[in-house]
Amino acid sequence: MSKRKVEVFTSGCPVCEPTVELVKKLACDSCEVIVYDLNKGCSTNECREKAKSYGVTRLPAVAINGALVECCKVGSIDENALRQAGLGVS
Repeated sequence: MSKRKVEVFTSGCPVCEPTVELVKKLACDSCEVIVYDLNKGCSTNECREKAKSYGVTRLPAVAINGALVECCKVGSIDENALRQAGLGVS
């Protein structure tokens, strides 16, 4: 069984750090957490391309299995929305 892919998009600033910590705290053994710092970018530019394809318009943002979590589209990161999207569910 493959792991649930949890991608966290940040700007590498202290404001984004609580979201990174929350996602890591909620993640279970079935979750693979990847943190992308869009300010730094990545060697292949994959992180910025993914952010664009997922519709990321504000940071921090979280995508689970290739879909932007609903709370990231309209407001701040919400623990309940992350759980409903599958984060931390074995």
